[in-house]
Amino acid sequence: MRRHAPIAALALAATVLAGCGSDTGSDGKTKITFWDTNAGPARTPIWQHAIAEFEKANPTIDVNYVGVPIAQAPQKIDTAIAGGGVPDVADISTSGLGNLVAQKALEPVDERIAANPALNGKFNEALVATVKNIVPDHKTYIIPLSTNAGAFWYRKDWFKEAGLEPPKTWSEFFTAVDKLTKPSENRFGFTIRGGAGSIAQMLEVVYGQSGITEFFDASGKATLNDPRNVTALEKYAGLYKKNTPEGDLQNDYVKMVAQFDTAGSIAVMQHNLGSYQDHIKALGPDKVASFSVPKSDSGVQSVLSNPVGGVGVFSGSENKEAAFKLAEFFAAKDMGGYIAEKSGVIPANTDVPPSKAAHITEAQRVMNDPATKVVQMPYHLPEFNEITKTWAEPLFQKVLLGQLTAKDFLDQFAAKLTAAQAAYKQRNGGS
Repeated sequence: MRRHAPIAALALAATVLAGCGSDTGSDGKTKITFWDTNAGPARTPIWQHAIAEFEKANPTIDVNYVGVPIAQAPQKIDTAIAGGGVPDVADISTSGLGNLVAQKALEPVDERIAANPALNGKFNEALVATVKNIVPDHKTYIIPLSTNAGAFWYRKDWFKEAGLEPPKTWSEFFTAVDKLTKPSENRFGFTIRGGAGSIAQMLEVVYGQSGITEFFDASGKATLNDPRNVTALEKYAGLYKKNTPEGDLQNDYVKMVAQFDTAGSIAVMQHNLGSYQDHIKALGPDKVASFSVPKSDSGVQSVLSNPVGGVGVFSGSENKEAAFKLAEFFAAKDMGGYIAEKSGVIPANTDVPPSKAAHITEAQRVMNDPATKVVQMPYHLPEFNEITKTWAEPLFQKVLLGQLTAKDFLDQFAAKLTAAQAAYKQRNGGS
């Protein structure tokens, strides 16, 4: 097997490169290539339909669809950039945007958006801010398509039995999960994500409770250890073993879903819109629904920014005009709405009519409400993932176990992110 590995690698590279680039065919049509960087059975038909509709509207352009699994996408894009075989257009998330802009791989799209009546002024401002804040020059390098949103999935039947409504404030939330906790019946009001992936969900609860709307203050200091956030984390951590199973210390997404969907022992599970199909398949629409991040008790609706998905045009494209047309077509009201609806996420284009799905409608209501404050997560910091996963996750477990205070944890966390923000600004001339 080892002897044949180089041959296999060359074959894989040849396959990818065959899907790169653009030209004009013998039929006179312009040929461009689109990479779906999160390809799979659910997504591929969505993009293929969108491409077919584009080709109907633009009969002189042929689009070659190439599906790339998400785990392989970053390396394949980097390889294509280095080898000069980039696609014309690709599905790009803000989670990988900084790396591509640093390599000068993408074209800015601000002027294209401004010149297109179907797009100019049509995007949710918070999502545009998320896209721009990723890069030092604060330009727009992808045309926004959609975003996800935090959601709290709850057992409708349990709430009805208890005479409870979905909580609108955090006080109501804590009251509900306490009332729904019945350990003798193996029922718990909540499940905490204490294992892999815990920090984003913890931050969503903390900032949601405190109502703080900025991750960094004007001086560049992280607001994580603000006393209001410390109090919020103490309340959240206080749920562990009181209103949650003890095994939650090791909870990742799979374990949470098993408790909520399969075991049926949890009243409320925090995740995002993406887990909708899992819950509906296991429990059915009569037993499960979602509510958005509750308001702080002071009345502030504070939510964390989620990565924004969009489409980018590569600087190495030989047919940029056709590539821009495709990107703009995907993001306009009709197709942007179709892609978001079929993917189960929130469209970036605010002209898209409300979804018929209740969980999407509720998320859109919160996201498009001018009163909603979006806390911009520091995805622009190269150290952010390492700090949150490698450093913070084990220490958060100590907070849950009572071995580390919420204040000490957030003081250390804030210090690391404040230093990372200062280094980022220094590298980028203070911007």
